[in-house]
Amino acid sequence: MSAFVAAVRAELDKTVTLRGVWLTLGAVLAVQVLVGANALSLYADAVADMAPDGTIEVFVGQRQPAEQAMLESLVGASLEMCLFLPVVAAVVAGQEYRGRQLRTSLLAVPARGRLMTAKLVAAAVFSLVPAALVAGVAALFTWLAVRDWRPGLVVSPEALTAQGRFVAFAVALSLVTYAVTVLARSVVVAVATSVVLTAVTMSQVLGAGADRWLPVSAGRNLLLDPATSPDLSSGPALAVLVLVAWVVAAGTGAGLVLARQEAP
Repeated sequence: MSAFVAAVRAELDKTVTLRGVWLTLGAVLAVQVLVGANALSLYADAVADMAPDGTIEVFVGQRQPAEQAMLESLVGASLEMCLFLPVVAAVVAGQEYRGRQLRTSLLAVPARGRLMTAKLVAAAVFSLVPAALVAGVAALFTWLAVRDWRPGLVVSPEALTAQGRFVAFAVALSLVTYAVTVLARSVVVAVATSVVLTAVTMSQVLGAGADRWLPVSAGRNLLLDPATSPDLSSGPALAVLVLVAWVVAAGTGAGLVLARQEAP
């Protein structure tokens, strides 16, 4: 086993043994279940009242093709968790400072660049777990809403592609938050940064020229349909580049900070 693979494995082993990480993830999933359960009757009733032309009215005065509306619901149910998933990433990074495990990591892997890269790779691998769970919960509630009409919708190519994009976005956003936590050496600062970025995106206080460069906006641009979301600020190709740029920039900054850090 190479030294780098060993470092990644060690980081993963530390992460999965942190009780705070699993408690935080459990809280995030509980919030999603609560939100999904409250919205279930709205979508199930809309599907049950489908018009002969195959359209449904989820919200008053907004009639859409049923398949389009339910796919949007599936994506939306995952995307709305973008405010909470970064908290898990911040806790993963922050627990090491609180538990003074960073000293062990710095002594075990003196090469700081290798250590930071191993941390980011391990964080990316672990982030697949909460992202996949969130996508799974969204799929479950969508299936419950459409099971008497088209139960296979949640495993259709369109749904799987949308959920795959969400997982990629969630991992990228988690990596940015993880890196910000290392930069600030604070879970609170990292979570506050994530909240501010999300709030700026959702309030749409910036013009399209600036909005397209924000990570949460990039997620919306990657996942949502411009036909039903005309406020999108860019296409999916630019959204991918923006997310990659944020991960690289934040990860590089975190690596530079870690390189100057002494073992506590």
